[in-house]
Amino acid sequence: MKGSLYGATFFCTMSKLLLKGAVVHAADGCRECDVLVADGVIAAIGEGLLADSETRTVDCRGKHIVYGLVDVHVHLREPGFSHKETIRTGTMAAAHGGYTTVCSMPNLNPAPDTAEHLQQQLDIIERDAVIEVLPYASITLGQLGHGELVDFESLSAKVAGFSDDGRGVQSEELMAEAMRRAKGVGSRIVAHCEVDSLLRGGYIHDGEYCRTHNHRGICSESEWEQVERDIRLAEKVGCQYHVCHISTQESVDLVRRAKARGLNVSCETGPHYLLLCDMDLQEEGRFKMNPPLRSAEDRDALIGGILDGTIEVLATDHAPHAADEKAKGLERSPFGIVGIETAFPLMYTHFVKTGRMTFDHLMDIMSANPRRLFGLGGRFAEGERADLAVMDLDREYEIRSEEFLSMGHSTPFEGWKVCGECVMTICRGEVAYEKDNN
Repeated sequence: MKGSLYGATFFCTMSKLLLKGAVVHAADGCRECDVLVADGVIAAIGEGLLADSETRTVDCRGKHIVYGLVDVHVHLREPGFSHKETIRTGTMAAAHGGYTTVCSMPNLNPAPDTAEHLQQQLDIIERDAVIEVLPYASITLGQLGHGELVDFESLSAKVAGFSDDGRGVQSEELMAEAMRRAKGVGSRIVAHCEVDSLLRGGYIHDGEYCRTHNHRGICSESEWEQVERDIRLAEKVGCQYHVCHISTQESVDLVRRAKARGLNVSCETGPHYLLLCDMDLQEEGRFKMNPPLRSAEDRDALIGGILDGTIEVLATDHAPHAADEKAKGLERSPFGIVGIETAFPLMYTHFVKTGRMTFDHLMDIMSANPRRLFGLGGRFAEGERADLAVMDLDREYEIRSEEFLSMGHSTPFEGWKVCGECVMTICRGEVAYEKDNN
């Protein structure tokens, strides 16, 4: 099956594909060579590989090939909110960004809180997704953050984990029981940490910008107090626990101390929390997300956490909304920005090219670590599943949301100049995205 959109090609099935002359970042080291893809797997990695009549050859000289990126925190909005995004457009955007696997959050209608409701989402994924999509089930019925827990046993085999993303589970007893049930089925809790009683109607960080521009703030305690509670519970229960989109220096410190004690605790943050702070805010909806952009001190602590390994996963929290919804300023716009098409170039430009992070470390937090922590498997080696991204690291360009393949165009990085563009994404041996005329 083949389709074209905005100068790109999606889902081209080829029996064999030979990628010639790239810098290959394989599991056994980095070198200039060829990669042969056949029957959905990496058939060979080496120099001077030859193509037969059934093989398409792609000149990749000057490009870099990496194992497919993974985002464990995206919103694909379907079923229920297809005016914001669909599984088709969201996975096309992910492939455009170099991703071959994403985990989709349960903020849907209906929420994936029963096997029947989950199957509605799985059917759309099977029909429309151009890359691998693993959904989360919600923790509570209706994804309310309170009330009754879902049936973990009936859902666990088909999901990446359990999350009430967008809402913190307010009851300590309910979260402890959720952890026990997740452990019992060999799954994980993936927690949005937020204490409702501390929100007080806030919508940006309770910091200097908030006070000088007469906005209502969200305090840092609303995040880290629940992180603190959940780590204590995870230690007691012994379950695998992952914290979504941390944004405060206190959260970094809590996770660092938990890891030092040997707990099965991990966390993620997003590019926007590493590159922006509350003093970068503008009076536009494209700067509004939850958790909000925090202080410069928080941003620096997050960078420190990424660099020292405390924060093992980079996730985008790709959260598209319709243009009219995000055109209502900081107070009235919904929370959420898009990010899956800009994450790699932003991180490569501002961390790898500046020497703050090695390229291998970037691949760890964007591919290897989420695969390991979430049991996704796969590595860049012969015989492994052919999930690959071809990157043009020398390509310099300006981020223009009008060129996004996502239905959402709300980004705080509009107009930023970056280097590093994905020109081809291969998922299970099929071309999921290819930049035309590359």
